[in-house]
Amino acid sequence: MSYQYSIILGNLGNTCDRFCKGYKDNPSSPEMLSRALAAMPGISGIELVGTWDIHSGNVKEMKQRLADAGVACASIIPDTFSPKEYGKGTITSRDPAIRKKSLDYLREMSYIALEMDCNIVNLWMAQDGYDYLLAADYDQGREWLKENTQKLAEEFPSLRFALEYKPKEPRNFSYHARMADSILAAKETGCSNVGITIDTGHSFVAGENVAEAVVLAKRAGDMLFHMHFNDNHGSWDDDMIVGTVHFATYIDLLFWLKKTGYNGWISMDQYPYREDAAEAIAESIRWVQHYERLVDAHFDEIDSLIKENDAIRTSRFLRKLVGA
Repeated sequence: MSYQYSIILGNLGNTCDRFCKGYKDNPSSPEMLSRALAAMPGISGIELVGTWDIHSGNVKEMKQRLADAGVACASIIPDTFSPKEYGKGTITSRDPAIRKKSLDYLREMSYIALEMDCNIVNLWMAQDGYDYLLAADYDQGREWLKENTQKLAEEFPSLRFALEYKPKEPRNFSYHARMADSILAAKETGCSNVGITIDTGHSFVAGENVAEAVVLAKRAGDMLFHMHFNDNHGSWDDDMIVGTVHFATYIDLLFWLKKTGYNGWISMDQYPYREDAAEAIAESIRWVQHYERLVDAHFDEIDSLIKENDAIRTSRFLRKLVGA
């Protein structure tokens, strides 16, 4: 099976990190779409960040643009992370007015997803967590998280809400931090349309083996709804080109995605602050496609190696893949 590939449109435009307002000029959403299609002919989907790329006022325009380009809306990513009023939480804020406002915003984004014929709402609840000890009610925070996610999922049963986890940043501790606690958060809602997004870089920073995280989601009941790909050195969410740090990790990951029958999007999520964005993201796509081909060509051999549990034979196999 060949996967469908997508990109996050905003990755072509946001060039602002913690130290510089931008290393390049930020193009408009239409310009980013044109660049993406020119540099990445293999993509068939686009993820749109709510408010940045899409809002209630431009849904028809964006839907037509994607239709004209021949690509689908792979997911809607609500912007629950950049508005300053969400600095101390969205649906877990201690302020009931903020909890209501953020839930209403998520409802708006869900209606937009329906209008865009998109069935994935990717929830990266980045501000829902805490920074200081003895300053957060962990139990109450997770209860609000459950209640409001549940409300959303029950109101929009035809949509799938994918919880994207990350251990830290912008908060020091995130409620959706790793695969296991995110599975618990999804299960607590009692809604089968709440599942998980794995961002490979987030998993690396969390100290996970990302392939094992795939298996956990499978064992929990096919809860892996969506995938974001990027790379990093393991200490921070560097959002680098896939394959520039890890190799065997991605072979392992692509094998287990195939083994567990994952059939969702393979989406790139990286911020090339200094590099040409379209070309950097295109490189990630080429790497993942290469890993996919390697796994397809050697699937039975990899399966056999895993069963043998012989690290030396596995090492020889990996050397063979790189021509050594």
